[in-house]
Amino acid sequence: MERSCQRERELTDYRRRRTGRFLLLLAFMAVLLLVVSLVRVTSGDWEIPPLRALALLFGVIDGKGSPELLVVRTLRLPRLLAAVGAGGALATSGVVLQGVLSNPLAEPYTLGIASGAAFGASVGFFLGGPWITPASFLGAFGALWLVWILASRCGGATTAHLVLAGIIVNAFLSAGVTLLKALADDRLGAIVLWLMGGFSGAAKESAFAVWLGGALVLLPALGAAHELDALSIGEERGTLLGIEERRLRLILLATSALATALTVSHFGIIGFVGLVAPHLLRIFLGPRHLPLLLASFLGGGTLLAAADGMAQKLGELPVGVITALLGGPVFCWILLRGSRP
Repeated sequence: MERSCQRERELTDYRRRRTGRFLLLLAFMAVLLLVVSLVRVTSGDWEIPPLRALALLFGVIDGKGSPELLVVRTLRLPRLLAAVGAGGALATSGVVLQGVLSNPLAEPYTLGIASGAAFGASVGFFLGGPWITPASFLGAFGALWLVWILASRCGGATTAHLVLAGIIVNAFLSAGVTLLKALADDRLGAIVLWLMGGFSGAAKESAFAVWLGGALVLLPALGAAHELDALSIGEERGTLLGIEERRLRLILLATSALATALTVSHFGIIGFVGLVAPHLLRIFLGPRHLPLLLASFLGGGTLLAAADGMAQKLGELPVGVITALLGGPVFCWILLRGSRP
């Protein structure tokens, strides 16, 4: 009896420490995001003092007709919101895919979802501006459907077959994008620059779209966080606990595809955010999905906002180049870490 009470106290203390660590990290990340956001709205070709920028944003001073107000509210704020929303959506999708597939290297690009969205959007370039977003949706869900059908025919849509099918579909659609670039003629420069990803010229509508995508993947994932914990342990573990693995996997893959399509259709392909942010946060939070999902949304948004600022400082480089330079070494580290005995 005494031993049982002692174990109960130890378990309670552990949970309290774990919750405290999560809240502390969440508070730190929120402050970091605010700092990065303040730097982003005040810095650029036209430096604006932080206090004046905040006063203009919140209407403390009347800057009507002021060029500073135009720069802060019309140019910098939508770009910041777009970067944070896109980073949050991609990082959350990465957490979901890694849990669903029990694969630490999974992210929105593993299953060919991003390549499908990019292929659809490239077709949309040929059809005209209004078709880019709808074509991107069709491409993303078409890629997901192909992956699901291939995996189901091979072995019942298990995680291993889903990953293999994703590699095949990704290779096929990447070749399709390359073909479209070759046929683009005078539109080649625009397509190539867009595919590399960037937030230059972001508008309020596109920022709202990626925040909507982030919410659409985050909310169902939070509701299924405990089921994701079970799925990430391994194949068939969820079934033993009464979880409908196939149905849950399909729902979460679909929401991840939707969030990725919204991001790609507006801002192009931005890789590695869904890989870097979740893995860095797992070091501090462990594998539980409930805290990891919330922290990854904040972490992904902060990471992409900072990367966009760096890209702008370097002469308006595509932000996809910056995230690839940051994500490549992390990808190698994860691969080497997983191969150790």
